[in-house]
Amino acid sequence: MSDSRAWDQRYAGEGFAFGAEPNLYLRSLAPRLRPGLRALALGDGEGRNGAWLAGQGLATTSLDWSPVASAKARVFAATQGVAMDVVTADLTAWEYPTAQFDLVAWIFVHLPAGDRARVAEGAVRSLAPGGLLALECFSPAQEGRRSGGPKEPSLLFTRSIVETLFAGLETLELLEGAVLLDEGPKHQGQAEVIRALFRKP
Repeated sequence: MSDSRAWDQRYAGEGFAFGAEPNLYLRSLAPRLRPGLRALALGDGEGRNGAWLAGQGLATTSLDWSPVASAKARVFAATQGVAMDVVTADLTAWEYPTAQFDLVAWIFVHLPAGDRARVAEGAVRSLAPGGLLALECFSPAQEGRRSGGPKEPSLLFTRSIVETLFAGLETLELLEGAVLLDEGPKHQGQAEVIRALFRKP
């Protein structure tokens, strides 16, 4: 899945590749959210996480590089009765604003090392002081499982990678282990993940 056209093919069709419900880890952060906060959902695909954040009253930007996914995200937000800004752009090339978001949701966005570092730099820059970055990603223990995730091992996250990428942020939690995924046809079954929550000083 190395370019947006490949993701266009994945997102084509009537259903939702990763379901219409928000990621469970992101949803668990609801007590930390309040209306009026500003959120950025990275690699948001068909909009499931962005629309949920918008439904919590957050001013939400949903960012993805697939035009097909973006179109579906706009329709999905409308059917949910929420307003969100849907942006079609390459995460590695988007001009991340400075100190504009109170939450960045990085949910199952797997990139080559150089791209990963560039996106992390932009995401951290875009956080306002006190802003949160929520991360869920597959770990190397996911290799060989059929429950989702990239097939290329270099795209997986280790604890060390996570700590290095977000070294300038305060770590509120950093967890590694097995979870049960039920996120559309592409994420089903037991999976090995890293979940982390960071705060910008």
